[in-house]
Amino acid sequence: MEKHRGFPGRLPGTDAQFTIRRASKNGATKIIRRERYADRRPPDRRADEAFLHALIEYFGEEPFERGNLDGGRLSWLFEREVVPAQDDFDPESYVALLRVDLKKAQASFPQIFVEGWSA
Repeated sequence: MEKHRGFPGRLPGTDAQFTIRRASKNGATKIIRRERYADRRPPDRRADEAFLHALIEYFGEEPFERGNLDGGRLSWLFEREVVPAQDDFDPESYVALLRVDLKKAQASFPQIFVEGWSA
């Protein structure tokens, strides 16, 4: 499992996890598309913003290996701002390749692209 050194482990001051420490014996958590309803709690929305911002800062538009990134947190952005980067994508693999779709990210979270934005 690829460990993304320097990637934030969580949103400061919350329990919103961005990375995992070790691979699960049962395999990686399956990445699914989770619906983001308008009535989601503000801390959950802030966690999505901060996680997407960290992905963009760390990887940009380049494909990246899922590695130690939290599957649950990826699921909130999957098939919208974060998309598979390979045709034979396995949602339960630590080596699956993903990428950030910057156009969709800017449309969904314009505030994170403002100079000086912080979580």
